[in-house]
Amino acid sequence: MLVPYTIEQDEGGVWCAHARLSSGATARGEGDTPDAALADLRRAFDLLKEEFGSSVELM
Repeated sequence: MLVPYTIEQDEGGVWCAHARLSSGATARGEGDTPDAALADLRRAFDLLKEEFGSSVELM
């Protein structure tokens, strides 16, 4: 499943990845690099799918 996301670096140098879901929920990942932030976002999204099932609708 492809999930649209944004990724940016904050003022402190931490990379942040965000994905919005149509149900109003969001998933967020952080890391020292863009790849680490994206990997953390994937883990967050997997946790959401485990908790709410695979029927989570994307925006």
